[in-house]
Amino acid sequence: MQSPADILRDIWISAGGDVAALERVQLTGAEPQIPSSFRVAVAGQTTIAAAGLAAAEIWRLRSGETQDISVDLRHAVAECRSERYLHLDGKPPPPAWDAIAGVYQTGDNRFVRCHTNFPHHRDAVCKVLACEPEREKVQAALMQWKGEDFETAAYAAGGVVALMRSYDEWSVLPQARALAEFPLISIEKIGDAPPKPWPKGDRPLAGLRVLDLSRVIAGPVAGRTLAAHGADVLLVSGPELPAIPWLTIDTGRGKLTTFLDLKSEAGRAQMRALLKDADIFSQGYRPRALAALGFSPEEAANINPGIVYVTLSAYGHAGPWAERRGFDSLVQTTTGFNHAEGRAAGIDGPKELPAQMLDHATGYLMAFGAMMAKARQARVGGSWHVRVSLAQTGRWLWNLGRLDGGLNTPDLTGEAVHAAFIERMSSGFGTLEAVRHSALLSTTPARWSRPAMPLGSHPPQWPV
Repeated sequence: MQSPADILRDIWISAGGDVAALERVQLTGAEPQIPSSFRVAVAGQTTIAAAGLAAAEIWRLRSGETQDISVDLRHAVAECRSERYLHLDGKPPPPAWDAIAGVYQTGDNRFVRCHTNFPHHRDAVCKVLACEPEREKVQAALMQWKGEDFETAAYAAGGVVALMRSYDEWSVLPQARALAEFPLISIEKIGDAPPKPWPKGDRPLAGLRVLDLSRVIAGPVAGRTLAAHGADVLLVSGPELPAIPWLTIDTGRGKLTTFLDLKSEAGRAQMRALLKDADIFSQGYRPRALAALGFSPEEAANINPGIVYVTLSAYGHAGPWAERRGFDSLVQTTTGFNHAEGRAAGIDGPKELPAQMLDHATGYLMAFGAMMAKARQARVGGSWHVRVSLAQTGRWLWNLGRLDGGLNTPDLTGEAVHAAFIERMSSGFGTLEAVRHSALLSTTPARWSRPAMPLGSHPPQWPV
């Protein structure tokens, strides 16, 4: 089984990192940290460390100064469950899930998971099942369905559900075979451009401008990480788009936030103006959605030669599921994690990982890929496209191996986290107690210099 240092080395080298930089990283703590048969803690620690090391390397390129990086395993796990430990004005998080979200049995004795936190996803499930949004009625309706048939019908109707599959069942699907052809992080040149000089600043990403078009966890975590190292991150949303308020607060630290109506020409013109002066464009929408509005990777590179464009998808950019909507919990379900964790726990049914680790790890890999591509742009020029996916991160996590007896580990309590890793800060919502960033840089410590604010709080413009 690979050590955390070896795992980090593989991530770092895969993106063209200088091997010598690894000597400045210290990874502390012993696994397991939370109850799982998978190496979820190390997945969090190594992806956070990769992003921290990328920030330190950019600082070296900008200033000539090296620095040490350390990431504690327990702190990393806490950060990868940051939404659980957030308190607002002393109050803990509300329930995380919609009333009918979760696991159900189907008529062919399979299990499906429904993700219904957004109203239109809930409505799609209820439309397919012709039932009211009540758990008992959803379960009764599903007894008339075969699991895979419901999965297919729900997606066609605009819903997001997943059939629980074993790893072997997942592995023979065309989508799993498509993922096997690609690396954990893809960084590709998509256009010519001269190198852009680094702006002045006293932090690794100071003066860099990031457009963040993402929701829920992975994409917002990427933007939050870039902000922690000094980037000006502008979260772009729309007043009509659904959001999960608690996640908006937790992942909004360090960001500006504005509303744009990209379905209007005026909104698209504002986006083009913002894009023209951006360094990184990070997005988690399905590819055709932004391409239809004029913001595909290639179009972005035409608007702003030298852009670093980052794409997050659920199941990867190639294969029959490339356009399929998905969330961490659903990808866990359909790629074998819930089945395997259930078996390890001795139960006949799905068991979730003890963290939304596909989301969080993918978010740190997005930030890492964005920084590595930006460093490449500053060195050799070009426009660059970075691609990551929840399912590819899952494939990587699976291949890290299993922990015998890992499910016997005591869970990490909120009390322990609050004592060690929590900072207090003001925000546009009230006083926050939230997990500090766990990558500790000796010269340019990570911090969020802007408070979390309600969506749409700022004008659609870059700070001067």
